[in-house]
Amino acid sequence: MSENVVHLHKDTIPAGPTLLTVVPEPAPSAPVPLWVRSGRAVNTAVTHENTKTAARAVARHGLYIVGGARIVGRRTWDGKTTARYERFMRAAEAAGDMDAAMEWEERAQRYRDARHRRRMDLLHSPVDAAKGLAVGTGTGIGSLVALGIVMAIATKDVSDVVTPLMAVVKFINLMITIVQVVWGPLVSLGPFLALLALWAVGSKQQAAPQWALPANVRSGEGEPITPSIVVKALRDLGVPALRNAIKEMGDAGASMLSPIVIAGCGVEVDVTLPSGVSTVEVQQRRRKLAENLSRHEHEVFITIPTAARTVRLWVADSGALDEPIGPSPLVTDDTMTADYAKGRAPWGQDLRGDAAALSLYQRHLLITGLSNQGKTASLRALALWAALDKRIEFRIADLKGVGDWAMFDGLATVLIQGPTDEHVIEATEMVEDALDEMNRRIEARRLDPGAVFDPLICIVDEAQVAFMCPAVDDDKRPYGGSKATSRYFMGVRKIHNQGRAVDVLMWQGTQDPTDQNLPKLVREGAHTRASLALGTESQAVMALGEKAVNGGAAPHLLRQGLDKGTLVVASDGIAIPKGQSALTVRTHYIDDDEAKAITARAKAIRDGVTTLHSIERAEERDPLADVFDVMGDAERSYTQDIIKRLTILNEDAYGGWTFGDLKRVLEAAGVEAYKSHGRMTVRRDDVARAISDHDAEGSASASE
Repeated sequence: MSENVVHLHKDTIPAGPTLLTVVPEPAPSAPVPLWVRSGRAVNTAVTHENTKTAARAVARHGLYIVGGARIVGRRTWDGKTTARYERFMRAAEAAGDMDAAMEWEERAQRYRDARHRRRMDLLHSPVDAAKGLAVGTGTGIGSLVALGIVMAIATKDVSDVVTPLMAVVKFINLMITIVQVVWGPLVSLGPFLALLALWAVGSKQQAAPQWALPANVRSGEGEPITPSIVVKALRDLGVPALRNAIKEMGDAGASMLSPIVIAGCGVEVDVTLPSGVSTVEVQQRRRKLAENLSRHEHEVFITIPTAARTVRLWVADSGALDEPIGPSPLVTDDTMTADYAKGRAPWGQDLRGDAAALSLYQRHLLITGLSNQGKTASLRALALWAALDKRIEFRIADLKGVGDWAMFDGLATVLIQGPTDEHVIEATEMVEDALDEMNRRIEARRLDPGAVFDPLICIVDEAQVAFMCPAVDDDKRPYGGSKATSRYFMGVRKIHNQGRAVDVLMWQGTQDPTDQNLPKLVREGAHTRASLALGTESQAVMALGEKAVNGGAAPHLLRQGLDKGTLVVASDGIAIPKGQSALTVRTHYIDDDEAKAITARAKAIRDGVTTLHSIERAEERDPLADVFDVMGDAERSYTQDIIKRLTILNEDAYGGWTFGDLKRVLEAAGVEAYKSHGRMTVRRDDVARAISDHDAEGSASASE
């Protein structure tokens, strides 16, 4: 261990005890070698942004010359050969336009004939030029001599005869002198002028790699969509057959495109793909296509129109989809009314910027999407418009229960709010009551085919809670699930089957669809299916159907959290462009205060509605005890007499009973009916013993 020595002069030591802290002298650091410092400096200089910018600038301007030479060479070759006609001909053949291909072939042949004539003329031109020069020279000299003679006669000086001829000779000599003086610098500057011309062509066409271009050009943010940009984007999509076909077409790749038209906050163009290229191959590369177009993935939509081998591209203006679309007409126009049969609910705007309105007439509705994407707001916006038609009755179950539908209190005849199993039971009974009303209307329509009914809309928000409910009733029938024994599932399914005909409609909103929380038969029973952002393509198929997704509908490509309120709709109740299977709609957002104002207007046009917040259940009875009571003191009773007495006892509970219902109750209790004189009979003692055994079992269970 090294020692730390401190030398102190005696005069510097203070009197008294002193605590000295010895601080070791720091060891001298080793000097950094010069070559290391130089290397660091060089590395810093090389990696500095200014150095990179300068290197890119040098490379860019050099490559402009190379690119310009390539462009000029290509143009020269096109001008001297039939290459241009060949490209146009191949493009027409790839597009299947044989008439255009034949026309370009004829033009190419005419060009070849004209070129052949020019070449044949060149063979005879030297002789013709010599003859012309001889004749011209002789004629010219003769003319100059004649002019000189005239001048000599006029001036009476014989020497003027050659004056015109000598003037011409001096002029020619002057031209030769000028050429001799200028030729040297011209030869020296010629290559530089040629390079400057090539640089100008390359600079104008941005004929350099992307990495060498300036940052503002390289990003292409907001770059307008032109035919050449679309063709390049398709060429670089990574589809070999498409790339090769466009390469053969050259600049004529634009023949694949329809005119680019303005469509709302973007542009739209149809692309007819070459033979051998599937529309699916383009659809599956949506992100790459968007990036090739200098757009984000959510700013490019690919749909399949009716034309074969054609994809329709809608490309948004950069950043346009992140801007709000404005308030709903329901908010801005307090005089708006609704007509369920003939009107359309103002829901939002499509990507073109046109108003998107939905017809609700006799259409079951399903809206799904991930949590917190605007599902309830989208569903509620339709109900708010429908509420302005006073004929419509609402029965609503909000299984989230946070007050999103509270403004319908006093407007809906039933309003259930809460997420518990008890609320699911009440919602199920609400649906079953709507089913009973549907059956009553069907029976009335059978008796009177001209019967007309007011619309009844049954709304269940957060329906996945009902499908996933584990509760069972007294008969062991589950409320949730997707089996034939599920009460909620079967109620919704039966309304889907026949409710539309008598204006009993089912609207459901659900989260994150799966086969468990949204059974197939239920989701396919909805006439209008809409979806907000989803996680996977399989969920998109569940939400909208396979046909819509195959046609380009892609709610799974919407951005979670950023595209709130944007949904994809598959319905015949909304105007969808011809050839498309779905429409993307940006819905208007109506907040709670605005919704309360709209429902206040809806309440003002009605006579007053009493809202039930729970379903009144029938009195719970013990069928076995009632059987024992109606048998009285008789030792035995016929089953038909028991059923009649039960009906008299409580018609609501037993009015529809048959022998099968009575047999089920008796067999469950262990009581067996038997025949006596050809009629089914029940012993009173057997019923009493079954009741006693049931009470004993209940007491034992309670004691445990």
